[in-house]
Amino acid sequence: MAPRANWKGFLRLSLVTCPVALYPATSDTEKVSFNQINRKTGHRIKYLKVDAETGDEVTSEDIVKGYKVDTDTYIEVTKDELDDIALDSTHTIEIDEFVPKTDIDSRYLIRPYYLVPDGKVGHDAFAVIRETIRSMDKVAIGRVVLTNREHIIALEPLGSGLMGTLLRYPYEVRGEKDYFDDIQDVKLTKDMLDLAKHIVEKKSGAFEPELFEDHYETALIDLINKKRSGAPIAAKAAPKTGGNVINLMDALKKSIANEKDAGPAKVAKDVTKDAVKGKKPKKRVEGQREMLLPIAGKGGKDAAAKAAPKKADKPVRAPARAKKAG
Repeated sequence: MAPRANWKGFLRLSLVTCPVALYPATSDTEKVSFNQINRKTGHRIKYLKVDAETGDEVTSEDIVKGYKVDTDTYIEVTKDELDDIALDSTHTIEIDEFVPKTDIDSRYLIRPYYLVPDGKVGHDAFAVIRETIRSMDKVAIGRVVLTNREHIIALEPLGSGLMGTLLRYPYEVRGEKDYFDDIQDVKLTKDMLDLAKHIVEKKSGAFEPELFEDHYETALIDLINKKRSGAPIAAKAAPKTGGNVINLMDALKKSIANEKDAGPAKVAKDVTKDAVKGKKPKKRVEGQREMLLPIAGKGGKDAAAKAAPKKADKPVRAPARAKKAG
């Protein structure tokens, strides 16, 4: 099932307008997440909204927004007052200008979205705007309101649709000067740089995100499956440390020796070998949570014991995850 649109409205370039929908291009729903529970009872922890002074629970209808002026003083702002200052971009993405993609500093990038026509009408206008941006080889800059806040959005063609990336405002980006001032200005020899470049060349390869593996996520799934099946949990050995680097040149030489068969170059070779042998290369699991063992019954030690599968070599898809506490 396709995710729900985060925003629906209109995309406008001068007098050309079309209805569009904005969808998130990324998701964290497949990641393993945890709830907080009471160790003694196994029950989930429930959070209450209480008055900081009286300790009494406060209902949702009695909660309003307030801007803190000083320790005990807040300026109350109502929902109606916020609605009154709503901007035109609440319902329309107005394209203000076109800029070269290389002009956008990567520090300003927040997160990507997919922009598509909404409904059966407006596809021709959407195509005109998309192809205009594509033909100019530029990025369209507009404004959109999400969660009551106006954001700058950069639009660029992606296949038959548009990818919109939210951008930060200048006041949200910290300057690097305060952080880099104390970095020492050192002189490097040509031999050091040549050795370092050699290491980079050995590790160079094509960008293939389908080969990326979230090792921590895999370890979490393995831990949960072992605990559910009652398998023993072995203590992790202390990591080996390389010690302090005394001689930079020696460290570079040792790195070359250690990286002869390592890095993306080796991965590419292994994929090629598998292709020759007729094997399919290992790819990233689309849904990591599919690796979790089946869940039966409610929480608690008894349920966990009953849920232990007879055959643990073929994990199946876990049921839909419950909402997080709070």
